[in-house]
Formats: sequence, C-alpha cells, structure tokens
Amino acid sequence: MSLLEVQHLTKTFPGITALQDVSFSVDAGEVFALVGHNGSGKSTLIKILSGFHTPDAGARIVYDGDVVDLPLPTEIKDRWHFIHQDLGLIPTLDAVDNLALGRGYETTYGRISWRLERRRARQILAEFGVEIPLDVPVSQLSASERAIIAIGRALQDWDASRGLLVLDEATAALDGQEVDQLFGAVRTVTARGAAVVFVSHRTSEVLGLADRCGVLREGRLVDVIDRADLSHDTLVSLIAGGKFDDEYVSAPPAGRQTLLGVEALSGGRLRRLSFSVSMGEVVGVTGLAGSGREDVAPLLFGASAGGGTVSLRGEQLTRRSPHGSIAAGMGLVPSDRATQGAVMTAPVRENLTLPDLGRIARWGMINRRAEAREARTWIDRVAIRPADPERRMDQLSGGNQQKAIVAKWLRLAPDVLVLDDPTQGVDVAAKGAIYQLIAEAARAGSAVVVCSTEVDDLSDVCHRILVLRDGVLGAELSVDEMPEGRIISETLRTTDPLAPDPLALLSTEETP
Repeated sequence: MSLLEVQHLTKTFPGITALQDVSFSVDAGEVFALVGHNGSGKSTLIKILSGFHTPDAGARIVYDGDVVDLPLPTEIKDRWHFIHQDLGLIPTLDAVDNLALGRGYETTYGRISWRLERRRARQILAEFGVEIPLDVPVSQLSASERAIIAIGRALQDWDASRGLLVLDEATAALDGQEVDQLFGAVRTVTARGAAVVFVSHRTSEVLGLADRCGVLREGRLVDVIDRADLSHDTLVSLIAGGKFDDEYVSAPPAGRQTLLGVEALSGGRLRRLSFSVSMGEVVGVTGLAGSGREDVAPLLFGASAGGGTVSLRGEQLTRRSPHGSIAAGMGLVPSDRATQGAVMTAPVRENLTLPDLGRIARWGMINRRAEAREARTWIDRVAIRPADPERRMDQLSGGNQQKAIVAKWLRLAPDVLVLDDPTQGVDVAAKGAIYQLIAEAARAGSAVVVCSTEVDDLSDVCHRILVLRDGVLGAELSVDEMPEGRIISETLRTTDPLAPDPLALLSTEETP
C-alpha cells in the first residue's frame, strides 16, 4: 500500500490555476522525484503538503491509510519533515543554536550544557563528512555549509519508519561531493521505511536518486516515469514540452583585447590565482567545496577583502569595492540572489534600474516614466514572466528572478560580467534562457566569468575553464578539452602530482 497518496489536487488563485487535478502516490522506501519549470506548480504542491496553502474542494491527501487534514495535526508533523531551498536558518545564530531549534537544548542541572551541544553538533555534521565552524553566525558560512546544517537539523533524532521526507530544492547550493553525502542520508532513511519526495532542477540528481519521477507542466502532471525509463533527454523533453536546444556559444574569439586581468588574487581559501579574459570570451571557474571557487566572484567584485590585483582594460582597480567595480564597468550576479542579488520586496522595475539611476534621473529626481519605459524594454528583452514591472521580485519564480538580476547588469553593457552559480535553483528552460543571455553578453563584447560547480553550465557556455583545487589553480582546459568527464576528473584530482587520474581509475577494468 502507498504511504502517501495525493488525489485530485487542484489549487486556484485569483485569475490563476496553479495546479489542475494532480494525483500521484509514493510508497514506503521510495524516492519520488518531482520536476518541472519554475511556475509549473511544484512550489504550490509542496506548500499544500506543508499546510501553507489549502487545496480546492475535492482534493484528498491520504497518509498511511488515513485522510490527512490540513494544516497537519501534531501527530503527523512529527513524522513529516520538509527541507526547503531557503533553509529556515536564523542567520545571526551559530550552527549549534540552529541545530537545536525545534529540538531543545541538552541541559545539566537546569542549565544548557554547551559542551554536550557542541559534541552533538559535531556528531550530526560528521555524518556528512564535513567540518563546519561551530562558533560563527551561519550568515558567515558558505551556502553549502548552511544547507548541510539545515539538512542535519531535519534528520536528527528522526524515526524514519513510515515517515515522509520532502526535499524542496535542498541540494541547490551543494556541490557534487556534498550531494552524494546527502543522497547517502536519503538512502538510509528510505531503507528504514520512509517515503521521500525529491524536488530538484538538476536532471543528473533525479537520474541518480529517483525510483520514479513525476513531471509537472503548467499545473498538470503530464507523466510519471519509472526509473528504468528515466533519461536526461526524456526529462528535458517532458519539462520543456519538446526538444530543448543546448547550443549557446560559438567558437572562442581570437586576437581580442584583454578586458579583465587578474594577478595573484587571494582571500578566503583562494591563493594567488592569476588569469585574464578577453573581449567576447566566457571563462569558467570550477572546483569542489573548499577549493576556493566560492571566493573568486566576491573577490573580483570587491565584495570581500583580499590580496592581488584586478585590472579592467589595463587600469588597475586601486580600491576594490562594489561601488568602484560598478564604476569601472563590472557587474556581479551573486550566488545568493535573495539576500545579495536583489531587493526582493521591491518591484521588478526598481530592481532593473537600481545599479545606475543616473540615466533615468533629472535634477536629482528619478523620472518614473523613463524608469517604467526602460524596465518594460528589459522585461521584454529577457522574457520575464509575468511581464509586469510592478510585480514584486519575491512574487516571481526563481528563474524569472534570476533573469531580472542578469538583465539589470546587461542594461549597463558591462566590460566584465561575473556570475556566481547563475543557474542555481532554476529549471531547465530558465537555465537555457540564462545561458542564452550569457552568450549574448559575450557576443556584445563583454568578458564573462562564470563560477559554478555545475558541469552543464561550464561545458555549454564557456570557451575556457579554470579548475581550482585546494585554493590554487589546478588545471586550465580549452574549448577542445571539455567533455564532462574531463572536467569531473580535474576537479577530483588531488594537488599531489603523483596521484592517479580519477577518471582513469573509474574506467580501468579489474583484471584477475
């Protein structure tokens, strides 16, 4: 018997049908993946399961043979766990406090035992094979470290037997190694009898974890595919409603002017990275967590302090800061769009024009008519949907938010555009649109740097790739050397020159 049954789920908002007659089931011990465009209804479905939204009349949710009332009763809440992309951490508290939220603290003689709490926190995080600082606010940790804390908090002390675990884009900030660690935890809970609903935009993750996969498109469940029939092409075709074009970049330019020069860039885990990017060139930067990849974009833009030099068109930036970088002709699409990339409570119109108000201001006052006109131009150019300049950013899907953030920099025609995990948490269609915008920026003459752990991002849009290992440049791959296996091999290779090639190890057959 199915552990979870969703029957005839429909949800309408004023003027919008977000879900239309969706039905599926998940068995105990099964991972059921849920994929689809941003705006396809995934978020609405998860919010219904969590009790945030109430479905329209006629819908039923059956759990372990009983009809479930929403919001969830207490006895059900203890058996259902949700891990969302926004994680739900308190940024000013450290890992120890965030892990204790919802569970309570260990006490000795009526007082919190910080020794026991720290030991417990280390044990929880050790299950993911990572060491995370326990004495700093989580706002100072990397996105992947914050994600692991949220996942560890949800799984601690949980009796997985006939429980439900919902992972809603929880892997968006994780690299390949961390995703593997999470998948190990998921397989552990399914082996104990839990049912898992797994929402992800990464087709490779779905192929690696799911027993079955449901595809949502425009609020309808268009297909449920068994593991044996799952493939990347099948998923992309169903999600996008047809074959999706994945050709974006032309041959790398030759003899172009160098726009970005970087010498001995250092900071965080990064040590003395040097490279250059020419007009019209797209250079990727990749590496595992801790390789220094996470430090490159903020160091280039002056959002974090570090050593080395950064030059634009041969002119060194003497005082690196976001303001100075923008003035010199550089734009940054940060990895955390909600806190660093946009003002989420402001309308799309204001976000699109925010980096340079001078061109729409007169006598120190913003010309609202000119601002609205320019916003509509860019909304149409990058296909933000809905095409409403007054729509708040936090009311857009993740893919449309990201397109707006890219557009606000393209509007300035920057000499250098830096993007940090630009397709994090967006669907395949939005990915394609963002790749296209990157390619268009390069064709317009910008030098583009794409920092990412997504092999797809790099192989689809880059002319060269820099692979970081242990804070230093480990390899540089040209456009002719970029099969996905080669990129993966280079990221996994150690800094020891005598160490074997990981790809060779994987492909070598054992002999008796």
